[in-house]
Amino acid sequence: MRVEPPFCRQCGYPYEHLPDATPFVCSNCAERRWHFAWARAGYLTEGQVHEAVVGFKYHDQSFRLAQLVGWLTEAYDLHGAGEKWDALVPVPLYHRRLRTRGFNQARELAHGLGRARGVPVRDYLRRNRETPPQAWLERRARWENMQGAFAVKGRFDVTGQNLLLIDDVFTTGATTNACARVLAEAGAGRLAVLTVSRS
Repeated sequence: MRVEPPFCRQCGYPYEHLPDATPFVCSNCAERRWHFAWARAGYLTEGQVHEAVVGFKYHDQSFRLAQLVGWLTEAYDLHGAGEKWDALVPVPLYHRRLRTRGFNQARELAHGLGRARGVPVRDYLRRNRETPPQAWLERRARWENMQGAFAVKGRFDVTGQNLLLIDDVFTTGATTNACARVLAEAGAGRLAVLTVSRS
């Protein structure tokens, strides 16, 4: 199911039964301090989209990547193409999980989108510590899990750069908001989030 208006102007969560598409902020976003301007996804994490995300990420189904990149590119064309981005920034994995999985799905997606739309990819972030997978946690625990989890790599200067964070799935926004926070604190300009899907 494609994510279409009306949706929250902050997190992009769709509310299909609203009478019109007047911009609004959902109750969850009203209670949070966000460090990115907006988050958008192409589809809900259901059906074949869910199968593709899980298959690529956990079951060595590398053939899924092209389809995932296609969906991400569709979302970029709808929501991100009207802005000037200095770089796409993938959400990083902790080094131990990266070794185990063999790849970072966010980085693979970012490079696919970057090639398709001519936007450079920059690995500006590192993960400071290993955290339990967000999928195992409830909403409040997801936010606590991400505190202090990320940092900007010391050799990079992001001052004034407009950066689009890339990940596969947006659920509560805890992960991408933690990434955006450290980029904002390092002086980055406009920050936003784009994912293939959202839960």
